[in-house]
Amino acid sequence: MNIEQRLSDLREVMRREGIDAFVFPSTDPHNSEYVPDRWKGREWISGFNGSAGTAVVTMCSAALWTDSRYFLAAAEQLQGTEFQLMKQKVPGTPTITDWLGQQLKEYNGAVVGMDGMVNSAERVESLAEELRQQGGITVRTNFDPLFFIWKDRPQIPKGKIEIQPMEYAGESARSKLARIRQALRKRHIDGMLVSALDDIAWTLNVRGDDVHCNPVVVSYLLISPEETVLYCPLSKLTPKVEAYLAVEGVQTAAYEEVVQGLKNYFAYNILLDPEETNYTLSQVSGRAKVVRGTSPIPEMKAVKNEVEIQGFRRAMLRDGVAMVKFLKWLKPAVEAGGQTERSIDRKLTSLRAEQPLFRGVSFDTIAGYGPHGAIVHYEATPETDMPLAPRGLLLLDSGAQYQDGTTDITRTIALGPLTAEERHVYTLVLKGHIQLQLCKFPAGACGTQLDALARAAMWHEGLNYLHGTGHGVGSYLNVHEGPHQIRMEYKPTPLQPGMTVTDEPGLYLAGRFGVRTENMLLVTFFKETEFGSFLQFEPLTLCPIDIAPINLNELLPEEIDWINWYHDRVYAELAPHLDVEEQAWLKGATRKICRSESGM
Repeated sequence: MNIEQRLSDLREVMRREGIDAFVFPSTDPHNSEYVPDRWKGREWISGFNGSAGTAVVTMCSAALWTDSRYFLAAAEQLQGTEFQLMKQKVPGTPTITDWLGQQLKEYNGAVVGMDGMVNSAERVESLAEELRQQGGITVRTNFDPLFFIWKDRPQIPKGKIEIQPMEYAGESARSKLARIRQALRKRHIDGMLVSALDDIAWTLNVRGDDVHCNPVVVSYLLISPEETVLYCPLSKLTPKVEAYLAVEGVQTAAYEEVVQGLKNYFAYNILLDPEETNYTLSQVSGRAKVVRGTSPIPEMKAVKNEVEIQGFRRAMLRDGVAMVKFLKWLKPAVEAGGQTERSIDRKLTSLRAEQPLFRGVSFDTIAGYGPHGAIVHYEATPETDMPLAPRGLLLLDSGAQYQDGTTDITRTIALGPLTAEERHVYTLVLKGHIQLQLCKFPAGACGTQLDALARAAMWHEGLNYLHGTGHGVGSYLNVHEGPHQIRMEYKPTPLQPGMTVTDEPGLYLAGRFGVRTENMLLVTFFKETEFGSFLQFEPLTLCPIDIAPINLNELLPEEIDWINWYHDRVYAELAPHLDVEEQAWLKGATRKICRSESGM
């Protein structure tokens, strides 16, 4: 990967086009978090492969902005390149517009390029407004330099569309479309363009393999009062899928025809979500009045129906069986020698693959041993693959796609003797994990109002983590799903019964170790009082939490009670699906704990 040559080629094109800087986002034409290889332009130009980040290149400098999950990984990947790492939300880090203003201050009438097809309308418009205040810098959106310099650029994926059966979806596409139209009518809106790939997959009960780990289909969906049109590469459609879509009232057209579809749209107005719709398509509205607002689909998709909830339970049970088999194998294998971060990843994936309805991993496994555990989104490579030894902590964040549910679980495991610091940090994280799950909260509360529960014990010691505490999870869909989240930053979407959300506090000590503990939760009804309805969390994940590293004298009685309750449930649900040796191991791993015990 010759980043220097790529930057040289880019600057030659910029010079020819009269562009003084170019902005490369992480997204695709659908504002996806994870994107098909064709649209990994930011990774191609910078060498940084994290899921979040923005690269900016001028004629004489280059910088990359990313969040705390990737600070360590980005620093390693950018080393030896011209790119300067910009740590988002760290005091002293300039914003992209401030940096561009400084870099381009000597230019008269500077022009910044942004490909309008891979930047959302909101992003282009906000950046353009901010740049106008930086000395009148203008933005050009009708140019993609990668078209000229990325010679072996991948094509749009060609995989076939698959139908997600009613036995797993729980509601027909026709019914979902009716609900969407009803939600639009309440807002006096006639139709909408759906760009988000997981929203389209959910609405139509279809799945694909166009994005690594995310079973979605590259497409657009145009919903009008009387018609629904799916725009996708026509090679993806089998006769069976075409017949199915026709029954559900959905027409099909070629992917690139979405522009003409918007021009021909006949109704009075159309909803375009400015955070979801790319800038180029947001400017193609034909005769219709554009209503800018939030799509109703994400909140519908976030509240799982009973069929989906039962699917999650079955998927979690199978995933728990695979995890128990793996954990039973792990420590003896490490003591025997020869295991590395990548080898244990392969072992766990193979055990999951033995489970019915397994479709692949839900994200690339994070297996970080020792100091690698402090890299929040670490992914071992052949160059960084670290041998495991029978000491210290292993942070293992992994998940699977089953056709009836998506899983996401993190366990931090003591491979042998630990330091006092490792045990204390492990216990602090566990306290936060438990306190969030113990929470009872009024209906209408959002994740931001609960986030402090997971951080309180850490905050008492001046410790914190900069990533979110929890995110929604799709039903055989994307492992990251909104609009609800649990995080410090304000996210106003209320938590509702039927929503799935993760609980994953962590602490990361650079160069030493990291700790994270994660369960997936289901929001359920708690009780009705004179103060209204109250909700609670039910853990969906079924897997023992390593009790060896716990400083038991640091836990509250209610926290010890929760661990014992949770482990009783884990054993009761998983044991019938294990052999005698595995049951015996699980019995020990879920044994009752009390304050009088001492840890490792």
